[in-house]
Amino acid sequence: MKYFPQDGFPYYLQLAKTGDLQSVFGPSETLRFFNSIPEEKSNYRYAPEKWSIKQVVGHITDHERIKMQRAFLLSRKQPVELWGYDQESLVRNSRFDELPFHQLIKDLENVRNASISFIDSLSESQLKITGSARQYEVTLEDFLRTIIGHEIHHINIIKEKYI
Repeated sequence: MKYFPQDGFPYYLQLAKTGDLQSVFGPSETLRFFNSIPEEKSNYRYAPEKWSIKQVVGHITDHERIKMQRAFLLSRKQPVELWGYDQESLVRNSRFDELPFHQLIKDLENVRNASISFIDSLSESQLKITGSARQYEVTLEDFLRTIIGHEIHHINIIKEKYI
């Protein structure tokens, strides 16, 4: 079955399904990819109403921060809504386009390192804890995978429409 971005959870999970979590979150092709984009290209938008590459990187970082905080709560068996937030508002109220591109990439790297540290602290039983993401019952492990699936989704768009 093929899923699409509007499907949310299953689509992102489909993009990042293989490998253990350490390899999924590990050495980042994403950071190498973003570091290959020159600063002058980072403000590019493929259409006036679309985000710049800087804004996409900032959004990926914001997304990981939000989802990891929710993953932390789920891992501690706290009630938490796993899906949904206003991404347009978060980007609109950011300073992403004002910041140097290398700073946004470094911020993503720092957040990723914190995510890996958290993942390394989880037990197998914690990874099997379930929660609800819209109409889907998901394990913590699959929820974590969707963070990378979301990232892959945006990288594919950048490769297709920006570069």
